[in-house]
Amino acid sequence: MEYKEELFPDKKRIALIAHDGKKDEMISWVKSNRTVLMEHELYATGTTGGIIEKELGIKIKRMQSGPLGGDLQIGALISEKKIDILVFFWDPLEAQPHEPDIRALLRLAVLWNIPAATNMASADFIFSSPLFEGNYRRIVPDYETYQKKRETKIEDCLKSCIVSD
Repeated sequence: MEYKEELFPDKKRIALIAHDGKKDEMISWVKSNRTVLMEHELYATGTTGGIIEKELGIKIKRMQSGPLGGDLQIGALISEKKIDILVFFWDPLEAQPHEPDIRALLRLAVLWNIPAATNMASADFIFSSPLFEGNYRRIVPDYETYQKKRETKIEDCLKSCIVSD
């Protein structure tokens, strides 16, 4: 796999998600980080975004609720390089009916090498890091080159299959 560098923008695009059992923690964390968060572009799943908007008066780009596809919508934004940081307070003590969506979301955060905080401590570490404010260059796999090679390989295979028939 080939890799390339991508520069994080000064104005980060931050996704905020919290399971029902973690919404109070998310509100508490957002209150503590309100000043910093207001300098960035915020996205959230439906219910979490609604609570943050109501409680703190912060404008959020809201997706569907997680169980209705909001996690997947955030994942799609990650794959489109439209999310820079994921803050996802998930509840490890409660079974979630949309568990496959949650796993897919976390997989995309790893795949695209974006910082992902899964609790208040990891969120605090990310947001207090000097790398958060600086011009951080993250290393990501060059999926465009990967995809082109893959398509060429499939085309070559199809051509050889047609010729051999």
